[in-house]
Amino acid sequence: MITISDSATDKIKEMLEEEGTPDLFLRIGVKEGGCSGFSYGMGFDDEQSDSDKSLELSGLKVVVDEESMKYLNGLLIDWKDSAMGGGFTIDNPNATATCGCGSSFRTATAAGNPAADPC
Repeated sequence: MITISDSATDKIKEMLEEEGTPDLFLRIGVKEGGCSGFSYGMGFDDEQSDSDKSLELSGLKVVVDEESMKYLNGLLIDWKDSAMGGGFTIDNPNATATCGCGSSFRTATAAGNPAADPC
């Protein structure tokens, strides 16, 4: 299960409205790369494959590809306002190590892979 905080939901809905395209949804995923082994991807999309998992979270359509879902179970996405304008934060209970940038992580499964060591 993925959770999106109220503040993050409000920000995502605001951003979707600014896009002006009614069929867009939020796509969340994971890909290999980043300084810790995996990096998050989050953006708007309008194409969905049969293997994608579609979720309805606080009135938002959220789509996750099948491969990414195993890394995102329990994920919490939040929005934090700051003097620099704010940004999304991600809390992933599956991550055993993260990089200082906050956008890459490593899981226990990847812990034995030297290429997945944090920076």
